[in-house]
Amino acid sequence: MRTWLVVAAEEREFAGILRRFGAARRLAWPEAAFAREVEWKRDRWWLIANGPGPKLVDQALADRASKVKHHVHGIISTGFCGALDPALAAGAIVVCGETPVRPAASFVQGEIVSADRVTVTAGEKRALRQSSGAAAVDMEFAEVKRIAGEWGVPVRAIRAVSDVAAEDMPLDFNRYRDRQGRFSRGRIALAALARPFVIPGLLRLERNCRLAADRLGEFFADSEF
Repeated sequence: MRTWLVVAAEEREFAGILRRFGAARRLAWPEAAFAREVEWKRDRWWLIANGPGPKLVDQALADRASKVKHHVHGIISTGFCGALDPALAAGAIVVCGETPVRPAASFVQGEIVSADRVTVTAGEKRALRQSSGAAAVDMEFAEVKRIAGEWGVPVRAIRAVSDVAAEDMPLDFNRYRDRQGRFSRGRIALAALARPFVIPGLLRLERNCRLAADRLGEFFADSEF
């Protein structure tokens, strides 16, 4: 039985995977806000989420090296991403690194650049595209990749687009992170109430996130790793 360590920022990014993989058990991983273990296709999957950005990834994984790295076959960074390639639609899958054998559906093989902040505007996305040539932007893959290098295990990213290259975010979500760096849903809700004109954009983003989570679940469940 191989063990895959799958790292996301938030629990909801695993929603599509968990719907397809079935019953999950709580995993004793006190450094992470969310930790589950599930068996699928004769492999063991450890699903870990601790919030956005490199600091929280490091908090969840760094102290686990001596306990788990010898059990891990590979690490997968997953979750949502922002499209930098204008051709990518909401829900599109972007793979960086080794491609799964017999992938479930169409996907883009491309670079993913990481930033320790939400890329809010279409202008920021264009600038990142021009400077990096990447297909998408996230907040964790670079740190996951660094840790995988220290552990000596293979790493890849499998991400789904939640916001396309040509659109701005409805809010500057960087303003609504707590001291640890996690997004404060309460503060985001208050910001929306204070600015009702952003609500349609927030609802569109929420639909895109649900679509992205479902596409990730489909891709993981039907691919061979």
